[in-house]
Amino acid sequence: MKIGGLQKLTLIDYPGKIACTVFLSGCDYRCPWCYNPELVLPEKIKEIKQIPEREFFKFLKERKELLEGICIGGGEPTLNKDLPEFCQKIKKLGYLIKIDTNGSNPEMLKSLINKKLIDYVAMDIKAPKEKYKEAVGFKKRSSRYLLDRINKSIDILKQGKIDYEFRTTMIPRLLGKEDIIKIVQWIGPAKKYYLQNFKTGKDTIDPDFKKTNPCLEEYLLEIQKVAAPFFEICQVR
Repeated sequence: MKIGGLQKLTLIDYPGKIACTVFLSGCDYRCPWCYNPELVLPEKIKEIKQIPEREFFKFLKERKELLEGICIGGGEPTLNKDLPEFCQKIKKLGYLIKIDTNGSNPEMLKSLINKKLIDYVAMDIKAPKEKYKEAVGFKKRSSRYLLDRINKSIDILKQGKIDYEFRTTMIPRLLGKEDIIKIVQWIGPAKKYYLQNFKTGKDTIDPDFKKTNPCLEEYLLEIQKVAAPFFEICQVR
């Protein structure tokens, strides 16, 4: 398992839980606004020092009385074939597990849920259907293939076998109010949906996005009001 980073404490990444976040290297997308290029681009991954798996589990054993959950993000964690075994080891220590995913690997997602290896899923919805390929920098296959994978993951979560949320990061140069309306009409009705503001000033895959300003909070709240009827919970983060 290629562990590219570890946030030892988070009070916001796992809803209602005191957790840590482990970041796995590697991703099948190339979102131009992504601010984790060191976990996505092969040339950047080579530059960072990987955290040995034994050190990570040593940390978990030492924090058993302090942490409740583990968030597994990336990159895209479901690309790792060893993820079920990795989750199983975490589960044996008594932790809850949340997965952050782009939804591109519905088979892995379904397997993790059916085997009860995870407890919560946060799935990113990057853009409305017609903008999806542009939003994720997807060049290898067709838009139809891309959206088929996303739709399967959406359907798996909406079956209700696991607690879940959908979320969209508002990228000012890419998304507007009409785009969010299209997204919520696509994925709704559903349990939870969160709008997340873009974080400016971070290194991005496309350097131009580093200079992009985030949305005004008032604008996000305006969009949230329109999206809210499609979900049990709809908030701005």
